[in-house]
Amino acid sequence: MEMKRILWPTDMSENAERALPFVSALSETFQSEVHVLYVLEDMGHFGAWYGDFDRSSIDDMQAQEQKLAESRLEDICRTHLEGCPLYIRHTAIGDPAGEILKLIDTEKMDMVIMSTHGRRGRFQFGSVAEKVVKHSTVPVVTIPVKS
Repeated sequence: MEMKRILWPTDMSENAERALPFVSALSETFQSEVHVLYVLEDMGHFGAWYGDFDRSSIDDMQAQEQKLAESRLEDICRTHLEGCPLYIRHTAIGDPAGEILKLIDTEKMDMVIMSTHGRRGRFQFGSVAEKVVKHSTVPVVTIPVKS
């Protein structure tokens, strides 16, 4: 069994970070690339907001969020994944589960390692993790997080 590419999707929450020891250990064992994905929420689909926003205002807010996300991803990778042979950061805009599944296919991932739920998790198994487990074409390891 080859394990060349491991995907760790994160919402940058403490819950998501609980998967990091597993990501690090497996990447070091198999000398795998680690692909780290953060998905930004698409603000443009919310429609009318309070006040009058044009598309450029939404694009500016999203660009600022993406810049901050990329900086935070770099910090996480440098701090927690320094023993990994290679880590690659990705950001996307849209539905988290859909973007995770898309990246699995486009980057030809061999495995996904993720927490059972992220920052908004109120249940034992979050909706993003559930969708990824049900629809993934590769093995998904879920790390349990206490509610």
